[in-house]
Amino acid sequence: MSLQDRTQAVPKAAAPPQQDGKLGLALLVIATAQLMLVLDNTIVAVALPSMQSALGLSESSLGWIVTAYALAFGGLLLAGGRAGDLFGRRRVFRTGLILFTAASLLGGLAQSGELLIAARVIQGAGAAIAAPTALSLLATTFPAGPARNKALGVYGAMGGLGSVVGLLLGGALTEYLSWRWVMFVNIPIALAVLFGTSVLVEGERERGKVDVPGALTATLGFGSLVYAINRAGDKGFGDGVTLIGLGIALVLIIAFVAIQRSSRAPMIPSGVLADKGRVGANLIMFLVGAGMLATFYFLTLYMQIVKGYAPMVTGVAYLPFALGMGIAAGGLGPQLLAKMPERSVVALGLLIGVAGMVWFSFIEPGQNPWAALLPAQLVAGLGLGMVFVAVTIVSVRGVAPQATGAASGLVNTAQQIGGAIGLAALAAAATAIADHELPGSVPHALTTGYSYGFLFGGGLYLLALIVALITLPATAPQHHQDGEPAPAAL
Repeated sequence: MSLQDRTQAVPKAAAPPQQDGKLGLALLVIATAQLMLVLDNTIVAVALPSMQSALGLSESSLGWIVTAYALAFGGLLLAGGRAGDLFGRRRVFRTGLILFTAASLLGGLAQSGELLIAARVIQGAGAAIAAPTALSLLATTFPAGPARNKALGVYGAMGGLGSVVGLLLGGALTEYLSWRWVMFVNIPIALAVLFGTSVLVEGERERGKVDVPGALTATLGFGSLVYAINRAGDKGFGDGVTLIGLGIALVLIIAFVAIQRSSRAPMIPSGVLADKGRVGANLIMFLVGAGMLATFYFLTLYMQIVKGYAPMVTGVAYLPFALGMGIAAGGLGPQLLAKMPERSVVALGLLIGVAGMVWFSFIEPGQNPWAALLPAQLVAGLGLGMVFVAVTIVSVRGVAPQATGAASGLVNTAQQIGGAIGLAALAAAATAIADHELPGSVPHALTTGYSYGFLFGGGLYLLALIVALITLPATAPQHHQDGEPAPAAL
């Protein structure tokens, strides 16, 4: 898409004027939905031992409670975003929320591991339908300019904040109520979001047919990739089933690319990836997602295994990260974006994130963890919050109104797939380093592995920094006479 085309697309994407109160309610609805959908990636983590005890699950079945959600969520995101473009974003958003709510009820009532895993698959499918349409509804509801940038910043922060809130909420619900409430808690939240969807602006639909071959190859390809990566975290990359899964994923993803090049109604319209900055934004989201999810994994294991903290204490320990993300999304990120190029904001955020990862790496088995973890989490939250704000804006800016669902699905897919790959790869590296330290002190060996895992995660952030410097615009935002930001030059 040319610069002229993107400039013309901005007024079309702008929403009809609404009262500030309605815009505030719309942002609350969309941000709450995104937070709920993302936190389900981690909310079950601290409840897994309780689930295992109550339902008599094996170790392999226990892993599937997490993997099943990631498989459905990561595999169906592109299809969910495209469905919103074709059939109506608000309608598809509501459908995803209803599916997610029903699955949460089913999971909370489950009396067997098989039923709980099935509920997690349905939850993931509902999340994959609702998440990308939530972002595209934001673009059609908020007028271009400061209002939309602020809303996109809050939405972007929810992508990182949701994982932290999931750990905190999961610990509290499991310790004081029951593991079933990590499922039941979604029901009142989803119903409240459904009630508030009337304030959202539907926007234009794209005329066209469903790309069934593209949808199937994307869903099965990304689903196979997530499955293989998750299995590799347990069995290793030399495992036969893992290799078969990776091979199937490679074939299907190549087929998907070929179908997109020849289809008249592709899953990802050509204009979505025609912008170098948008491609870079998705790569950055992939790398940041990879490092961030692994960070939560290492921190949780350090606090529960090495330090022996209860689930509730572990959850509360993540509050500084949530505070940092909130500060970055609520004011710092949008303020910087009003004065600086997105590239500068992303670069600054990534450098701060790297500093946080290096700080994490100083943990020791016998030290007071609060002195190291709490300030490091605040620093990391600030940095990553800035990144999420800027990258989310770049990922949907200038997209034709009818293709916002596809662009939204793509950036969500980048984060989910990045998280799965990063967790498996960094966890495997940390385990190998810890094994090398044995037969010495087990706490020392584990902590050494986690420390290197943090440093490897910081390396992913540095790689994301290189991508940002190469792909994102170097010019400061320009403003039209009406105060709305023009598309940044490439």
